[in-house]
Amino acid sequence: MHPNLAMWGKALRIIPRIGKDEWDRLDVISRWLIASRAAVLIMTFLSAAIAGILAFQTGRFHLGYWLLLALGLVLAHAANNLLNDYTDYKRGIDQDNYYRAQYGPQPLVHGLLDTRGLLTYAAVTGVLALACGLALVYLRGGLTLVLLALGAFFVLFYTWPLKGLALGEVAVLIVWGPLMIGGGYYVITGIWDWQVVIASLPYALGVTTVIFGKHIDKLAMDRAKGIRTLPVVLGERLARGVVLAMMVLQYGFTVYLVAVRFFTPVLLVVFLALPTFVRRIWPLFRQPKPAEKPPDFPDVWPNYFVAAAFYHNRLFGLWFLAGLIVNAVLTVFLRGR
Repeated sequence: MHPNLAMWGKALRIIPRIGKDEWDRLDVISRWLIASRAAVLIMTFLSAAIAGILAFQTGRFHLGYWLLLALGLVLAHAANNLLNDYTDYKRGIDQDNYYRAQYGPQPLVHGLLDTRGLLTYAAVTGVLALACGLALVYLRGGLTLVLLALGAFFVLFYTWPLKGLALGEVAVLIVWGPLMIGGGYYVITGIWDWQVVIASLPYALGVTTVIFGKHIDKLAMDRAKGIRTLPVVLGERLARGVVLAMMVLQYGFTVYLVAVRFFTPVLLVVFLALPTFVRRIWPLFRQPKPAEKPPDFPDVWPNYFVAAAFYHNRLFGLWFLAGLIVNAVLTVFLRGR
């Protein structure tokens, strides 16, 4: 089949709703992008990008190591998404019009793939991710094997048992911050830096708000199925407050990192996302989820809190990334004078 470039682009922006007939006409890359929920993989790529920019800022950037890191992390995230769908399907969680099957195609529930097909996708994706990791273990050594083992642990055990033990959200914070950015910085530079770990938190907190928002959206369904996500344990009202607190901390940690001169004041550009947070995100999270889709809400229902958190994370993340790039170039320039 010819590559469907339009579908590639669509699958990288959103999670397309498609039927079996359209699926059968797609090329294998389009199918993989849809099945792996490629639209959310951008969050992982940005963590890898942040690690690379911080390495460049210190004059220790290595393009080859960074490419292996970015590819390995994105493929590992994709493998986790595929295994997530397989595990929840086999446990009967994604049945009966469960939340996962409402916002986009669940390959097994909607008959797009059989079990063997999905596991083949997951195995090939996972092997490629592992190959990138092993290459970095060989090239960098040191802590890299430990970091690879931790990554493999979260890929394999996030869906079960971590998510059901109210540890999934904590795992996301650890993975997208200290592990991906702090560990990624180490893999590129060979140096573990706790300031880099702290610098990972503004972005990692944003990713955690996204998973928190998703778990709030499906709180009633999870409670009915005995899935103890952190929002189920906390209750919707407190969980919504935690999300807002994490968003405030994104700005707070950025100010701290500027104050201790790890970043130049150019990173305060993230405050350009603040008006959207104050006008749109804060009021939305202050109220319970409506029973029906609001008339002016984007066509992503039943995603509600997760859609708002994703929007804020993307806006904050892009400003954060832009600030990091300018900060790195400015730091290198000043160091060279």
